[in-house]
Amino acid sequence: MAYSEEARIIGIDRLLLRLFKESDAPEVTRLCNNYNIYKNTLYLPYLYYKEDALIWIKDHFENFEEERSFEFAITDKLTGKLYGAIALSNQSKFSNGELAYWIGEEYWGNGYATEAAEAVLEFAFAEKGYHKVFARYFHTNPASGRIMEKIGMKKEGTLKEHLKKDDEYIDLIFFRILEQ
Repeated sequence: MAYSEEARIIGIDRLLLRLFKESDAPEVTRLCNNYNIYKNTLYLPYLYYKEDALIWIKDHFENFEEERSFEFAITDKLTGKLYGAIALSNQSKFSNGELAYWIGEEYWGNGYATEAAEAVLEFAFAEKGYHKVFARYFHTNPASGRIMEKIGMKKEGTLKEHLKKDDEYIDLIFFRILEQ
């Protein structure tokens, strides 16, 4: 992983993780206006509009500067094509944060989330001095859990019927990794 603090980018094998720009809003809208993304995420609305993308992107730079959270666009290193997003919250008081990600459905199965997540874990531990990174996924989205396992995270537990989405109770499965 090559991290540039000045540019706020992480370069890895196939990907470049960078801050979102307002000009990304149309593509974010296209990727997120997808029921299969919505049903596996906690906060994305459905239908998803350009205004949703603009509101979401608006505070990323300030959040990064203030070290509240680090939200990266997952892009192709050569073409710049946007594949999805990966974020790391920062609970500096506890030296930990939550890892969260989404990938546009047309790009599922290519390893982009795994590659980005590995890089963000390294960023969390090597650059930001975290002790622990945690993540969670809906029991209805086992592919997300497989990503967590691939990057070395361990299952901490399941919160049974913890959330209600579309009138259905959903188990929330938690994973973690400690600084090594």
